[in-house]
Amino acid sequence: MKRAIAFVMTIAALTFSVCAASAPSGDVIDYDAAQTIADISELDCASAVLCDLDSGRILLELNADERRAPASVTKIMTMLLVLEACDSGAVSLDDTVTASEHACSMGGSQIYLEPGEQMTVLELFKSVSIASANDAAVALAEHIGGSEELFVQAMNSRAAELGMTNTVFKNACGLDEDGHLTTARDIALMSAELCRHSEAFMFTTTWMDSVRNGEFGLTNTNKLIKSYSGLTGLKTGSTGNAKFCISATAEKNGMRLCAVVMGAETSAVRFECATALLNLGFASYESFDPTEGLSLPEIPVIHGKNEALSLVAGEHESILISRGSSPEVNISCEYPKSVEAPISAGTEVGKITVSQNGETLCVIPVLSGADIEKLGFFAAFARLLGALRPF
Repeated sequence: MKRAIAFVMTIAALTFSVCAASAPSGDVIDYDAAQTIADISELDCASAVLCDLDSGRILLELNADERRAPASVTKIMTMLLVLEACDSGAVSLDDTVTASEHACSMGGSQIYLEPGEQMTVLELFKSVSIASANDAAVALAEHIGGSEELFVQAMNSRAAELGMTNTVFKNACGLDEDGHLTTARDIALMSAELCRHSEAFMFTTTWMDSVRNGEFGLTNTNKLIKSYSGLTGLKTGSTGNAKFCISATAEKNGMRLCAVVMGAETSAVRFECATALLNLGFASYESFDPTEGLSLPEIPVIHGKNEALSLVAGEHESILISRGSSPEVNISCEYPKSVEAPISAGTEVGKITVSQNGETLCVIPVLSGADIEKLGFFAAFARLLGALRPF
């Protein structure tokens, strides 16, 4: 019976996709990519956040700490734990997962897994990323955690590590459940963490794909990939309690932004809010490298074979500042008057603090630029004699 339903759903998805592709704009629904707002408070949703993905910094917020049901946006954490398990070697994308009766019992969006059916981690991850399949998410959770319950414990532990202080997960897929709550701010935090993994974007901009050797079609739930230039993902969600939600990520002009929208009344409003919020972000902020043109000095080295040490700025991302406000950014450098040998290249010896309007935007380490060995006794004695030699 499930396979019959799956076949009908596949035909329906393919028919829908063909009709969508024939639309004059190339979009499923004409979400106005030119839509603008002057302020985040104009958004027609319960809560929202605009986040800089590179730093995790919240740029704009609306009821950011209001706890709400997140629906399938929950799967951002599920996807994160899957990729982290792959990074650690605990699992592989090529691993075979056997679907349990519990995973197959999930309602809502699904790929209609049958008990005992086998798919790879990659196929299930694709199904979660594109079609937001609840059964695929739970199958992955059981494969990695041993059970969905243990996996959910790992989800909550990871949330705590990320500083998601207002989040409690009750399941791995986002179906409505008492106490399954998070906030726009917390979604932004886990979205930024997921986006540190390049594999997160394997399928997030794929409009159509399939599993079961092409027998079951997948169509992306994120319609913005057909309308918003620069969109990179990330996850949609909708349930009766959550209404319509999205974490939408996009990249333009060297900036990577994430717009989180929760509690929109309709799917169209959700996408309109995300579009407007991303537009506001790209129009209001610009990328700024605080070390560009910054000259760090050499400082004296005590008891070193070299008498001076060059200083360099450590690795850092560009930061986002209000457009046209670079003269208002304050950059302060702290480093010692001298260092004592030996010292290795890359040793942190100070910091560069970047702030604006009293808010610290980032802290960049100041590093030693070279290896300097300690001066031996005879070399130190010879240097002393040279210093004492009369002119």
